[in-house]
Amino acid sequence: MTEPNGEEAIPLRGLRHLALRVRDLERSRRFYEGLLGMKSVWQPDALNLYLSSGTDNLALHQVGPGEVLKQEGQFLDHFGFIAENEAVVDQVFERMSAAAVKIVKPPKRHRDDSYSFYMADPDGNVIQILYEPHISSMP
Repeated sequence: MTEPNGEEAIPLRGLRHLALRVRDLERSRRFYEGLLGMKSVWQPDALNLYLSSGTDNLALHQVGPGEVLKQEGQFLDHFGFIAENEAVVDQVFERMSAAAVKIVKPPKRHRDDSYSFYMADPDGNVIQILYEPHISSMP
């Protein structure tokens, strides 16, 4: 495929991999598997775990013993999971609220007609659960 500028298109499949450093791998496993329904696809050792919801890959890397994390600010604003429809956003919001997960921003309609809420994982990473009309119906 050729781009409008005449260059050959790069055959990428989208942003489907994210790696996070976590303070407690087992606590993070319980969050992502137990609350968000992700499945473990590979655990090469006790410090690394790879999860998937079917079309993505989330790597969790345990912070090493004695390793100091610089707390000068976070450049990652948030990352998100796409929901099939608005009802799913509300369903996940209720489930996370019942599980005492920290809600950063409650559900709301955005200017582009998307609908979402924001929560935090056990390490404080902000996660958006998002219905986005242009991509939520894509496989």
